[in-house]
Formats: sequence, structure tokens, C-alpha cells
Amino acid sequence: MEERKQVIISKRAELAARGGHPWIYGSEIEEAEPGIEPGDIVRVLSKKGKFVGSGFYNPHSKITVRLLSENANDRAFDRAFWKRRAAYAVDYRLQVMRPEDRDCCRLVFGEADQMPGLTADRFGDVLSVQILSLGMERRKADVLDSLIEVLRERGLPVACVYERNDVKIRELEGMEEGKGFYRSALLDPAAEKTLVEIVENGIRYEVDVEHGQKTGFFLDQKFNRLAAAGIARGRHVLDCFTHTGAFALNAAKGGATSVTALDISAEAVAMAARNAARNGLAVEAVQADVFDYLTELDRTKDHRYDYIILDPPAFTKSSETRRAAFRGYKEINYRAMKILPRGGYLATCSCSHFMSEELFVKMLKEAARDAGVTLRQIERRQQAPDHPIVLTVPETQYLKFFLFQVV
Repeated sequence: MEERKQVIISKRAELAARGGHPWIYGSEIEEAEPGIEPGDIVRVLSKKGKFVGSGFYNPHSKITVRLLSENANDRAFDRAFWKRRAAYAVDYRLQVMRPEDRDCCRLVFGEADQMPGLTADRFGDVLSVQILSLGMERRKADVLDSLIEVLRERGLPVACVYERNDVKIRELEGMEEGKGFYRSALLDPAAEKTLVEIVENGIRYEVDVEHGQKTGFFLDQKFNRLAAAGIARGRHVLDCFTHTGAFALNAAKGGATSVTALDISAEAVAMAARNAARNGLAVEAVQADVFDYLTELDRTKDHRYDYIILDPPAFTKSSETRRAAFRGYKEINYRAMKILPRGGYLATCSCSHFMSEELFVKMLKEAARDAGVTLRQIERRQQAPDHPIVLTVPETQYLKFFLFQVV
């Protein structure tokens, strides 16, 4: 068995690691044994020489060690190890997700599944994966083949695996960007495809794993869309930042009187229109800047909508831009509150970890005060359980979703 090289970490890092957080920053490493290669798995020791864990090492990354295991007996990190990890991840989804949701769900959520840097989504018999850590990239064959085997053993077919590694964060890990099919002896190249139809909440969508955002489709709002649809009957709905039209389609299916799906992207508007036609649902897809559209409705005192859904992209991806993001979130929520008639409904959310729930609630209170309204909370939700939250890893808790009545 290969003898792992060692790194010694600070007391502060040790406390964080023993408290359940899997990241060790470069500034917290006090000593690294010579000869460690980027992507190697190292043994992490305290200043007193006590074992803390094993993890991926990459001196090119600000997060220099990503812990894999706290078990001192885990030393091989071979194919059998990764198959156990894949089985834990898949079996968890089979337990917590409804049977009808298993064809479109997240199978691996990085650190939340103790598989740092790996995201794997299932869209029918297509897996869309993203690898953001060098250690995981070096073990890609063992990890992805293990995942394919585990799925097939549980009766879930896999035709192909598409890699969506076209993200700049890979450069920070010393990796190249790119996308394409993963090749393996377990897969037949003749079965490769990038377009696949899924069904979520009884609604059909075409997912493009090659060109769609992230891995092709946002799965984390699955049950929030159902909650939003639950109060849509008889309402005139405006779905802002519609993307694939998912909230709009759920509202239409939920019995809304009218639904407008709004997005600045012509491609998104076209996709939302196609998805509406695919399901025979009446949705008007409109291309417009959401900020401008809401501002104009407010200026003209146009109250045609009595239910507004705000599902914006992450306005902040770092703590440095959090203040500007706060202003952006406040502006769209303030405008929506001003437009809605008394007794209207507001669904609003943030998908940024850096916009904490506490900060998001503060923003909502300020927006409501400035708009002169009161928010009566109906529901307070988070991401679907196939994106599990680990309480000791706050980065895994990122999605905030609220339903309000405006009174």
C-alpha cells in the first residue's frame, strides 16, 4: 500500500476540521513533506502529530487540502473506496427522493457527499458531471466508473456521461476548461447524446447537457416549484428570470389564469416557449430586462400581476460583492412589492451562499418597509434534499426560498 505523505496544520485548522469542515487553506498549513505532487492524497496531522484526516492536496488552490476521510484506516483510496462512496450517495437519493424524481436528480453534491469537487446530475440515462478539484480529476476514471456501476446495479440505466468542465474555477486548481463525453469501457460511444427529455413535477423539459447552464438544468428548486404552483390557481403570474420557464410552467399547471415568463436572454425565452408548447400550457414568454420591466410597471402603476416570482441568478459569488448584491436583491423585491396589489403573492429566492438567510431576510424587511407593505409568510424553504445540507459545512446551504402574501 502506498505510504501517504503528510502535512501539518495549524491549531485553528485542526479545530475546524475536527468540527466537521473539510477545507484547509494554504495559510493554515504549517509544514508539508517534500515531494507532494498536486492532486496527491495526503495524511493531515495536527501540530502534535495526531491524525486529523486524509485529503486531496493542491498547492495551486486557495483551498489547499480538501478532506476526504477522518478515518485513519482509510488508506487505499482505490476503486473499492470510490464505489462505496458512490453507493452511499446514490442510496441516499433513492431513500429521500420520490420514485418519479429519480430520473432527474443530483446524485453527487461534492463535499456534502464526501466527494470533493464532484457534481453529478442524472437526466434520464444521461449523467452530466462537473469536476472542480484536481484530486478528483486525477481519479476520474475510478470515480465515474464506480458511479455507473452502482446505478446499473440498482436498475438505473446509464447511456453516457457528459463532462461540463467549462468553468473558470478549474483554472484556480491548475486544470484546463473543456467539455465533452467521458469515455469508458463501460459505455458505448454509439449511445452518446446531449439532448434528453426529463419529467419534473409532471412537466416535460428538454435538457441540453452540452449548452444548458451549469450541468444542463437547475434541479435544486424542484419542490419549491411545487410550493409556488400550490398558490397559483386563479392568479395572474409574472415569473422573472424564467430561464427554462420552470416556475412559469408549474404555475400554469397549478391553475394560474395567466402566466408571463420573463428573461433578458432570447435563448431562455425561446426555451421557455418550447417547453410551454411541449406541455400544452399557456405561457407568454417575453424578452426583457427584469429590472427595467419591473420599474416600468411601477412607474405606470400597472398592477396586472397579483403573483410575482423572483428567481434571479446569483448576484454575488464572493464576500467582496455582497453589498452590491444586497442592493440588487432589494431593488427587484422592492419593485415587486410595489407592483403587487394588497393580498397579492410573492415568491422570492437567492441561490448565493454569500447572501446568507439572515442577510436575505434583512433585505426583505428593508424592501417591505420602503414599499410600505407587510409580508405575511406562507412558507420558508431551501434546496431539494438531493442537494443535502451538512450542518458543519455552511457552504452546502445556499438556496433560500420564501413565499409571502403582501398585505
